[in-house]
Amino acid sequence: MSTRLAALAAATLLSTAAPWALPARAEPAPPTISTPRAAAAPAAAQVAAGLAAHHARYQLSFESGRGGDIVGGSGSMNFDVIDACDGWAVEQKLSMAISNRDGQDVQMETDYATWESKTGTRLRFRMRQTTDTALTEATSGEATLDHPGGRGEVRYSQPKEEITPLPSGTLFPMWHTASILAGAAAGKRFLALPLFDGTADGGAQDTFVTITSWNTKSPSARYPALAKLASGRVHIAFFDRKPTALEPDYEVSMRYWENGVADEIRMDFGDFVMMARLSEFKLQPPHHC
Repeated sequence: MSTRLAALAAATLLSTAAPWALPARAEPAPPTISTPRAAAAPAAAQVAAGLAAHHARYQLSFESGRGGDIVGGSGSMNFDVIDACDGWAVEQKLSMAISNRDGQDVQMETDYATWESKTGTRLRFRMRQTTDTALTEATSGEATLDHPGGRGEVRYSQPKEEITPLPSGTLFPMWHTASILAGAAAGKRFLALPLFDGTADGGAQDTFVTITSWNTKSPSARYPALAKLASGRVHIAFFDRKPTALEPDYEVSMRYWENGVADEIRMDFGDFVMMARLSEFKLQPPHHC
C-alpha cells in the first residue's frame, strides 16, 4: 500500500510525502542498496500476477503526537482493487479530520484513482484533494516505463501540462508492492525502490523498505480468506529525489499479506501518528475478459 497518504495501497497501500504539507521527523538518509533487476524481476512478476482484487475499508484513529499542534484525529479510508483484465484499476477515498490545540478541526478529503497495466509499464492516474471543501491539490496524467524498474517519463495534464523523466529503477504502485512481497518471501531485509504513483507533480521519489518479519502462516479468524496466507511486517520511508533530502517526507508501517492486502497501517507524519485498521474486507471477482 504502496506510497503518500493518498496512495497507501498502491504499494502500499500503499501507494505511495503526504499529500498535504506536514513536517517530517528528522532521520538520517537511507543507505543505498541495489538489487539486480534480472534476478528480482521473475519473482516480482510472479507475485504481481497473484495480487488480489479486493475491497477494504479502514477506520483511522489518532495514535500519538510529538508535541506539535495536532492533538487528535479520526477518519476512514476505502480502498478498491479491480482486476481489469490487462491491468489493475485502483480507487482510494480518504476522509480524515484532525484537531489542533485550539480546538479547531480540519477536514481533509482525498480521491485517488489509477489504472496500471499488468506489465508494469503504463500508469494512468488522477488525484484530487480538498481541505474544508477547498481544492488544495490535483494531479492527473499518464506515465510509461521501458520495463518495470526501467526508465520512462510522465506526461502531466494537471496541475500543468509538462513532461518529466522517470529514473532507472522506477516502479509503479502495484509492481512496487509486488517487489516488496517478493523480497520478503526471498528473505531480504532491505530494499531501495524508486516509486512513481502520481500523487504529486514532482515525478518519482525514493522509497527505503525495511522488512522486519515474514511468516508462513498468519491465522486471521475475522477474515478467513487471509488465514492461510503468509504475511509480515514492513516499514517504508519515502524520500524526495533531491541531494538535500536527508529526512523522509513520510513513513508508513503495516502488516502485508502475500496477496497485497494490508492491515494495521501506522502512518507517521512527523509530528503525529495515525493508525488505519481493517474494518471491512472482501475479495473481488475478476472481470470477464
